[in-house]
Amino acid sequence: MDDYKNFHDIKRYVRIKDESDPRFVEFDFAIGHPELFVELILPRDAFAIFCENNNVIHMDKETIKKIDLESKKWRYGDK
Repeated sequence: MDDYKNFHDIKRYVRIKDESDPRFVEFDFAIGHPELFVELILPRDAFAIFCENNNVIHMDKETIKKIDLESKKWRYGDK
């Protein structure tokens, strides 16, 4: 694992999965490595506070594409 001065130095990532419900946001949250994430759901206001408190980086399209490709390889193999 990468060396960090402390836990607060580790980058945190968010990938929004679904915002179709006006009350909730479904998202992936990762600490340190965007490909290792948990799936979470929060009310919209709580999500905004969560992102601010964690100083998150919203995953860009390239990162999301890489993660999805690796996930498919892991599930279905290289072919």
